[in-house]
Amino acid sequence: MMPDDKPSVLVLGAGVAGLVTAVTLAERGARVTLQEVGPRVGSGASWFAGGMLAPWCEAESAPQEVTDDSLHSIAWWAAHVPDTTINGSLVVAPPRDAVELQRFGRRTSHFETIDAHRIAELEPDLGDRFDRALFFPTEGHVDPRKALAALRERLINLGATVQMEAATSMSDDDWRVDCTGIRAKENLTNLRGVRGEMLLLRCPDVSLHRPVRMLHPRIPIYIVPRENHLFMVGATMVESEDARGITVRAMTDLLNAAYTLHPAFADAEIVEANAGLRPSFPDNVPRVLQEGRTVYLNGMYRHGFLLSPERAAQVAAIIFGEEKV
Repeated sequence: MMPDDKPSVLVLGAGVAGLVTAVTLAERGARVTLQEVGPRVGSGASWFAGGMLAPWCEAESAPQEVTDDSLHSIAWWAAHVPDTTINGSLVVAPPRDAVELQRFGRRTSHFETIDAHRIAELEPDLGDRFDRALFFPTEGHVDPRKALAALRERLINLGATVQMEAATSMSDDDWRVDCTGIRAKENLTNLRGVRGEMLLLRCPDVSLHRPVRMLHPRIPIYIVPRENHLFMVGATMVESEDARGITVRAMTDLLNAAYTLHPAFADAEIVEANAGLRPSFPDNVPRVLQEGRTVYLNGMYRHGFLLSPERAAQVAAIIFGEEKV
């Protein structure tokens, strides 16, 4: 490809991987068309995400590659989504599960161990609830639904074409980038779905300023604050491709966990209860794969918002002739 050539690229899928990739390519001068079979951006698993940008917390269960490839993601989101919040993550555990907090600390880094007084300074509503916590001050989060909409607007402003409810068809574009998540399983035979269930609760009696992870040996959960006292509570990790809505068991577990974090959640309004399938490879690490002029970005697992910027840069390097995968 000559330096002045602008490749035409068809990006399939308007979840977080597809949108971040499309924006990355358009910013580098590619002529981008983004197609989504659903009625809106984030029609798949991205719509149910927590939106946490937590490279150090995720190191508790993720391999080193995930940590290394996610360190610049917070800066990328802050540059593209004005509502990106960077005021850290808090990890707590009920007294009976204090050993889980110790275990989490052994597997992670870049945190401060804080006492009840410091917890109260950071999160006044939790100051009398927990004696110890781990504070990861450099982490951040976004509201996924607002962030996806912001990326769509950014893409349109860059001159790209965005098509919703589009039927996938053959095209004469120079490149085709498949970011269709679990729908790509026909071509990526080692892809599997990991079921995740989540709640949106409205609770005017609780205020949180950052994501809070509460540890439990069976079902650790996170609660992420959004606007107007809305909280995303998630998420289960079930090795299943069951595409039904949320189950009674999952809802009960998530509600009990929210109540354990703060009793005021007992009076919260359940705004949404839903489930989705996270596309995942056997090692749970997102991958970029090339087959001729088709590039696959998939297997985002629970790292969609965290790893999309780095994986999108890998896709761009292939398309602009800078590397091979």
